[in-house]
Amino acid sequence: MLDSSEVARYDRQIRLFGSEGQKKIKEATALVVGAGGLGSSVSAYLAVAGIGRIIVVDGDAVELSNLNRQILHWTEDIGRHKAVSAAETIRGLNPEVEVEAVCAFANDDNLADLVGDADVVVDALDSFSARHLLNRAALEAKVPLFHGAVSGFDGQATTIIPKETPCLRCIFPRSPPKVTSPALGATCGVIGSIQVTEVIKWLTGEGELLCGRLLLWDGLQARCDLIPVERNPGCPDCGSEEI
Repeated sequence: MLDSSEVARYDRQIRLFGSEGQKKIKEATALVVGAGGLGSSVSAYLAVAGIGRIIVVDGDAVELSNLNRQILHWTEDIGRHKAVSAAETIRGLNPEVEVEAVCAFANDDNLADLVGDADVVVDALDSFSARHLLNRAALEAKVPLFHGAVSGFDGQATTIIPKETPCLRCIFPRSPPKVTSPALGATCGVIGSIQVTEVIKWLTGEGELLCGRLLLWDGLQARCDLIPVERNPGCPDCGSEEI
């Protein structure tokens, strides 16, 4: 049940999907992998939407160059673990949300356990090699994965439902070389907001998800394009019968 404080806090979105929808959000655990630009926007909007539990995973520390886009961290957080800084800010945004900070980089050793604790997984990473590991872990745990990526004014997003939609490796078979991309905070806000909207839609059963479609955001042209994508029967990640 929702108490009177929750009914008041979430009144404007309860008007969208009702008390039952809000209860589903409250009962969910979201794993946010990455506490940088995307992870900041994602975690903030999940928190104020009333997600029950957020697990924030990041092994990095806050740097001055992060602060143009990583809105969960403030100047006094420089040098601190991003996961810890993010968790503190999230608690300030909504003390009703349970937050767990995991100060570690996502890898083969920890992803299975982390994903296994979640109802939804949000990709807020900055490299495709790590994203492919997360993709595989989400498929094996049969947990939906909400992908996002940004570079400068551009961004992309898609929603991956195991055994139903193309997975991330179907869409991006190979990891491009890791580079330090330009980053604009507003672009992180656009893509992070889309990812959270997809999570809310999944949990409440509202609307049409970005399944089988890759959304491309061109901030310079203020334009979105939707590219249809298909499952690859020979995909090494989702093509296996075990997944």
